[in-house]
Amino acid sequence: MKRSRSRVVGALLGAVVVAASAGCAATDHAAGTPFPDVDHAALGSVRTRIVNVVHREYDHPQPGEHYAEGVTEPWCADFVSSVMREAGVPLTNPNSGSWRIPGVATLTEYYQSTGRFHGPDYRPRPGDVVLYAPPNRFKQHTGIVVEVDGDHVTTVGGNEPPTSISVNSFDRSTVRGIVGYGTPA
Repeated sequence: MKRSRSRVVGALLGAVVVAASAGCAATDHAAGTPFPDVDHAALGSVRTRIVNVVHREYDHPQPGEHYAEGVTEPWCADFVSSVMREAGVPLTNPNSGSWRIPGVATLTEYYQSTGRFHGPDYRPRPGDVVLYAPPNRFKQHTGIVVEVDGDHVTTVGGNEPPTSISVNSFDRSTVRGIVGYGTPA
């Protein structure tokens, strides 16, 4: 489904802007942005499970410490790790062996070491993990792709301003700061 320019502009006006200079916009969950209507027919069972877990977490968000095993820290990578674990495709922290990878750099290393890392020109699919270093916002950040429509990519991420779970949108043809994508096992 194509996004109309007015819908995107309207979402931006009422949204919390994340990495505006990178071309990404996030909308605060509390603002009532609905979870995208994902077409599960084109997804395999693993990607469907990932998107379903993301949807559940979006509908019933927990505090960041929930995803970080009680640790108070930036929790975007913890959110990704938790979703993957709940979807039955747990990650393995290369430093500790834990299912939880609390940092985006280590998450990137994990995907590279497993041969499942793809550069910024890769066309993502729902269930993929986006890894980015947007200028002027976060040093590094991550989220999970839930919908792709042409070059328009929609993700859901944790630790989004104001420290919640949010829907994000960007256009692959104009966004800057994408490091790459991790694909599920």
